[in-house]
Amino acid sequence: MRVFVTGASGFIGSAVVPELLGAGHQVVGLARSEASARALEAAGAQVHRGSLDDPDSLRAGAAKADGVIHLAFIHDFSQYEASIRADTRAIEVFGEVFQGSQRPLVIASGMAGLAPGRTAVETDPPPAHGRGVSEETMLALATRGVRTAIVRLPPSVHGEGDHGFVPHLIASARQKGVSVYIGEGTNRWPAVHRSDAARLFRLALERAPAGSKLHAVDDGGVPTREIASVIGRRLGVPVVSKTPAEAGEFLGFLATFFALDAAASSALTREQLGWRTEGPGLLADLDNDYYFAPGTGMKMS
Repeated sequence: MRVFVTGASGFIGSAVVPELLGAGHQVVGLARSEASARALEAAGAQVHRGSLDDPDSLRAGAAKADGVIHLAFIHDFSQYEASIRADTRAIEVFGEVFQGSQRPLVIASGMAGLAPGRTAVETDPPPAHGRGVSEETMLALATRGVRTAIVRLPPSVHGEGDHGFVPHLIASARQKGVSVYIGEGTNRWPAVHRSDAARLFRLALERAPAGSKLHAVDDGGVPTREIASVIGRRLGVPVVSKTPAEAGEFLGFLATFFALDAAASSALTREQLGWRTEGPGLLADLDNDYYFAPGTGMKMS
């Protein structure tokens, strides 16, 4: 299958590309920069120049593809609604190209806030805000002859090269001299190793029925106090509780996310696609030296 992949040179995309190639697929990656193009060529993928801001480039890439995996997202939380609009526009473009063809369109979504206070499951409807808008767009396309699959990612997709939420926690603890959790720290974060997430994207492309909602979850819910404890031990700093009102001073924008109780299940995903996880859990992976190299932190784009 010829697969067009957006975000192909990113943290998850750079695991999805070899996963697809290893399964015999041909990969064409969207590249906005020379660095991205070089990374894709080095990985064995073909390069398609363009960006999320260029619908014509997305349309051209999809038109020559047997399937699309859409991973790119503008991670600018200061303009989050604009990022959602760009994501939705990209999905609409792919849907226009694939309408009536039954070709697969797989996107990445999120699960933070999906079911606060209880374990989120695949049958939970999209939230009314944020990336739920993209999910609703995908579900509508499933009724128009597109084999859509939504892969919901947990707050932590971890592994070497991670530049997401957990490295931001590490950078904050290094800067502030304390590793913070909120309240009792019993609220839970789900997690998955990026190699396992990459395998699920491939399986979704190959097998998922139209309208599928899938959960890329290995650890169903790691207490945030345990995450903070590993960080504190590795950095040699105290592990302390802060109230929600205090946490923003230490964690910035991440305080809201780190306060969520966001446990999630992947039981239906595993049953439906035969997905099995093989990578380390979050706490074991977090104990690796690469998470504590100088300069680790969250990149916003």
